[in-house]
Amino acid sequence: MKADLDLADMTDTPLATAEQLSVCERFGSEVVVATSDTKVGIALSTLDQLPLNAIRHKPSNGTCGWYIWGGEYSPDPDFFQALHLAHLSKYCQTIIPYLALAPGWGVILAPDYEDVWFDERRLVE
Repeated sequence: MKADLDLADMTDTPLATAEQLSVCERFGSEVVVATSDTKVGIALSTLDQLPLNAIRHKPSNGTCGWYIWGGEYSPDPDFFQALHLAHLSKYCQTIIPYLALAPGWGVILAPDYEDVWFDERRLVE
């Protein structure tokens, strides 16, 4: 058992916000916090549409696994743009409380509506 924690070791450790911890606890998800230097896939041109959708795949190639869009999904290869997580709050503050949900989780949000679920198919690479 380590008696003393070195603060220098903790500076690179991402921490979930209280709201993110609450969301994970409410839905029974493991807390998996992404670092601000990882990227999300986001369909910026759709964020004014409802509902807001987000799904989290396994992180890979510098991404945290999250894909976020508004309205209907499109299979167009240019549908999503890469965005560093550090900049996400400028574009989509609404999804921030859900970002510590583990890979495999999905979210649909609209006024007076919230659907959060786990889909193990999202864990396949």
